[in-house]
Amino acid sequence: MPSVMLSAVLEEEPDLYEAFPPHVDPSGITILTDSPPGKKAPLKNFEEIQPLIQQGRKRELKLIIRENSWPINSPVRASLWPALCRQHQHGKSMLDGFYWDMVTQVFGTVELPDKPIMLPPFVEATHCLGYHLTRKGRAVADRVVSVLGYACPDITYSPSLYPITAALLHFMPEEECYHCMASLVASKEKMFITQTKLLNEVTWKTVMQIAKKHAKSAAQHLSRLSGAIGPERIYADWQWWILAALPFPHLVRVLDCFFHEGIKVFYRVALAILILFHKHTTNQNSEWYAEATKNGVDHAIDKFCRNMPVSPTKLLRTAFTIRALSSQYISRVFIKTEMTLKSKQVITGSRLVRSRSSDNLPTSQSQVNIQMMSHTLTIRELFTLWSWLPVRITMYQPVLLYTTEEHGCSLTTFYVRVEHHEPTLLMIKTCNNEVFGAYCSTRWFERNQKDERGNRQAYFGTGETFLFSLYPERAKYPWVGCAADGRSDEKLSHGSELFMAADSKMITIGGGSVAHHSLTVAASSPPAPSTPGSAASRTTKKTRRPTPTRSSWPPIIQ
Repeated sequence: MPSVMLSAVLEEEPDLYEAFPPHVDPSGITILTDSPPGKKAPLKNFEEIQPLIQQGRKRELKLIIRENSWPINSPVRASLWPALCRQHQHGKSMLDGFYWDMVTQVFGTVELPDKPIMLPPFVEATHCLGYHLTRKGRAVADRVVSVLGYACPDITYSPSLYPITAALLHFMPEEECYHCMASLVASKEKMFITQTKLLNEVTWKTVMQIAKKHAKSAAQHLSRLSGAIGPERIYADWQWWILAALPFPHLVRVLDCFFHEGIKVFYRVALAILILFHKHTTNQNSEWYAEATKNGVDHAIDKFCRNMPVSPTKLLRTAFTIRALSSQYISRVFIKTEMTLKSKQVITGSRLVRSRSSDNLPTSQSQVNIQMMSHTLTIRELFTLWSWLPVRITMYQPVLLYTTEEHGCSLTTFYVRVEHHEPTLLMIKTCNNEVFGAYCSTRWFERNQKDERGNRQAYFGTGETFLFSLYPERAKYPWVGCAADGRSDEKLSHGSELFMAADSKMITIGGGSVAHHSLTVAASSPPAPSTPGSAASRTTKKTRRPTPTRSSWPPIIQ
């Protein structure tokens, strides 16, 4: 009988050294127990949670993750974290071996190099938190981040990317960690990881704004303690309160929720830290008040987080009981803050400065607009497409003019909504999930223009028009009259100058000989599985491509 009881205890308390991969040093990891055994309901295992993930029952899943305070050495995260991250992946999942192919492409071998790996420029040395990774584990983290930088060249500044990578590696092997990070970086529905300096600044200013409303007393207290430093300097380090200062068991519980709900969890936890800090510094005789007045409130908050006086459960409870702090409200504050910062960047005093978009990269607001309007584009595809546009066009924000999901499938409706806009971008997704389209340089209204004899023009447009393909292949198909040096080829046939055509039955972009590429969208045809090997174009200042079930304009690639 005693041996049976001992066996049960051992099963409930797995050996710490077996709960982590070999590239983790568990000797410095502290195991916290939130409550005595038997006080709470048994913790859920992954087999109980998996059906909720598969069925998309996100609210139930959210509550379970918030309430189940798994100890840090629980084996549940080895399955839970990858499953949560996979929820956010866009498009088809990566095939087995994809990561190692990328590693070979970048480093020439799958063996870990003896020399330190040069990290991408979006990583700073102060961002490289390894937590409890061994030396080999740090090298693995370096390699994952380097491959991410190679695969996502659009990332320009991302302080949280390395720490989150290192945290994931505590519970999974290298390849799975990469797949998780790739899903978070490319997520469309939720934000997880900021990827530009502008967005990083927007996040801390968003925390400052929502704190003034939803943690008012704590925000005012912080402002008083900040003195000459000013609260802005304090809020600028908000992510490091969580990622660098919180004890690792607290951070892991925060990440449990973060991988499901996104960056809003970090916002709530930051406010919870302010609320708890305020509570423990109200008394002027407290050690934390003395720390703030002696060494500054920034050092006091950092030390407070490192010696967090409440359990992970109490920290999360404080975060999630902040009332009326909805995701919609946070999103509104975020977008408003971003627009304000962008306007300050574009105009400084009376001097016009070059905006980020003039570097031929989409502004973050453009990304928001595009992703709100299209279920097709990943961040990487967006940047690829943006790089193909004429530079002057990237100065403007895209506007959705027409989508079959909202406006129906009539060509007449299409013309009414888009014909006076120039340029336009056409985006199409087929029933086989192929994504392609056309950049149309001229107004569709020109289809009604007549020549000297009173006949309608068959073709119109300019040589800036081009076709493109984004999935399964990425390619731009410009006008054949554009030579490599950018000059127009004078020896062109008439068929090589056919850019855009439209009538009551179809629209066509491109034409000419068989060797040339063209795209035709018919008003009525049966869905045809097509490959975008010859198409590439963007339509209307933002066209939502039809979903497979509602597509009535199946593309015909000629």
